[in-house]
Amino acid sequence: MTSRILVTGGTGTVGSLVVPRLRAAGNDVTVLSRRAQQARDGIRFVTGDLLKGEGVAAAVEGMDTILHLAGGPKGDDIATRNLVRAARAAGVKHIVLISVVGAATMPIGYFTAKRGAEHALMESGVPWTVLRAAQFHTLAFTVIKVLARLPVILDPRGLRAQPVDPEDVAARLVELTLGEPLGLAPDEVGPRVYTLAELVASYLRARGKRRPVLPLHVPGRVARAYRAGENLALDGVEVGTRSWEDFLAKAVAEQRFEH
Repeated sequence: MTSRILVTGGTGTVGSLVVPRLRAAGNDVTVLSRRAQQARDGIRFVTGDLLKGEGVAAAVEGMDTILHLAGGPKGDDIATRNLVRAARAAGVKHIVLISVVGAATMPIGYFTAKRGAEHALMESGVPWTVLRAAQFHTLAFTVIKVLARLPVILDPRGLRAQPVDPEDVAARLVELTLGEPLGLAPDEVGPRVYTLAELVASYLRARGKRRPVLPLHVPGRVARAYRAGENLALDGVEVGTRSWEDFLAKAVAEQRFEH
């Protein structure tokens, strides 16, 4: 049966992977965007601003399901409250939210906003699913390229990550969006846990470069949370199939081609 699905953040890293999949499955897909865009490939675009609450009620009208991918460095809790308020009034049957592993515990503003977004959805009265995902390979690659330019690799002891491929997250989101409300879904993580130094070193090796490593002990509450692994999910998770090494090899090859 065809579903009417509204996707927020449909032009972002994961959204651009999810939207074509939903459309290919025969669904009626609409993307909420802050900028006006022409329909293409059978996908309709509507204009609205989640943070300001503008155009949201019109966007959700008549929708069966909402896949909420839109996010930023701050304000995700406010944007989600505006969205779920409109969804409840419109009788939406299911909202799927992407969140981040560690949202429940990490003492960082971004994670706190994600936690607020989760609570807004859980308390909305609309049937819901939340998928917490680890940091994407693409984000890790962007950060590591910057760190690799330093003359010394800084290694904050205990800082670990388990990057996951956006394609794996997109596939899981499609499955959840087309399924029944699940509540809190198993976290989506990559196949391995790495230290920051390991990630940077792997990038340097792929580029044929070397740097000395300087171990650091970073004080403070945030550093303690990282050392405790509060940004990781090790049990009861969905593990992606594409490794960091596979992603890195392709990304570095493309980088060389561009240059």
